[in-house]
Amino acid sequence: MDGSLEIGRVFGIPVRLHFTFLLVIPLFAWIIGSQIGLTVDLIEGIFGIPIDRTIITQEYIPYILGALVALSLFFCVFVHELAHSLIARAKGIKINSITLIIFGGVASMEETLPDPKVELPMALAGPLTSLGLGILSFILVYIIDALVTSAPFAGVLVYGFGYLALLNVLLFGFNLLPAFPMDGGRVLRAWLAKRMPLHQATRIASDIGKGFAILFGIVGLLSFNFLLIIIAFFIYVGAGQESSMVTTNFLLQDVSVGEIMSTDLRVVEPTMPLYEVIRLMYTTKHLGFPVVDRGELIGIIALADIHRTSEIDREAMHVRDVMSHQPVTTLPPTASVTEALKMMTMQNIGRIPVVENGQLVGIVTRTDILTVLELKEMN
Repeated sequence: MDGSLEIGRVFGIPVRLHFTFLLVIPLFAWIIGSQIGLTVDLIEGIFGIPIDRTIITQEYIPYILGALVALSLFFCVFVHELAHSLIARAKGIKINSITLIIFGGVASMEETLPDPKVELPMALAGPLTSLGLGILSFILVYIIDALVTSAPFAGVLVYGFGYLALLNVLLFGFNLLPAFPMDGGRVLRAWLAKRMPLHQATRIASDIGKGFAILFGIVGLLSFNFLLIIIAFFIYVGAGQESSMVTTNFLLQDVSVGEIMSTDLRVVEPTMPLYEVIRLMYTTKHLGFPVVDRGELIGIIALADIHRTSEIDREAMHVRDVMSHQPVTTLPPTASVTEALKMMTMQNIGRIPVVENGQLVGIVTRTDILTVLELKEMN
């Protein structure tokens, strides 16, 4: 994820910190610190334990406590995401990283078609971990009250662990809402996927998730809750993106590059004048061509390469002057179309030459893939 810094590894999984995390800690510290009186009353009422406020309410102590509670909460969120990741890895899914961001944590996993038998325990692992942390904090409140003899110090600890107990239980409940792609939404999708095709289950779960996102957004606007608005935005966008990704992978999972590639190849030589390439693009309506020198594929020239040159210089330039010189990304005919689409997205390219036994046999473009996908969706 852009804007993230790796701060270490846990069980071999990279842990990253997004810059938005550094923004939310002071915000949480201020919110918690400015409402210290209300939350102390709330915790006293829930746990039935009087809290000594001697230290808690002194000068800047409320905001220091707010920062500590916020950091502790994000540690609990990290453990929540770690639980997801360890279950997923045990089921054979590759974990790329865990990133802490403004509204919690995100575990980045290998993009594969989800298996409902794997997704169900993986989705439940996080909320159940949060519930376990909440129960542990709940128990610690009573242990501290019974064992710590200094009332002011006990008051600080009871307040801190009591607050964490409430937050983790709320985190447990919130994550189980069927708002895809949150954990509850993934549980819903896993349940639906046992009764219908995966992409249909994903679409239904995604639509429900978008409904929750709209509801969160409205509540956030009416209550001026900026964080809830951000959560609503990420849920809405995330639901749409994952639904699109799963639908694409599901429909194209059995399609190979060789089945959809263009075999009527137009290739150009490195010595071809640039104006001739532009004319060829006009006549063929193709916006990129493999560059071949004495039978060997040495590069690709695309419209984007030509756009990077000035109009004045183009008359004197040749293909070799503007073509992409880095190693050419190629695929064999047996490669899956989903792999081709993933490579195009990651490398921001529009076409991939298809090579078999060292020979150029075809080319597959993003347009070819989208056309096949559109046809598949009609069936």
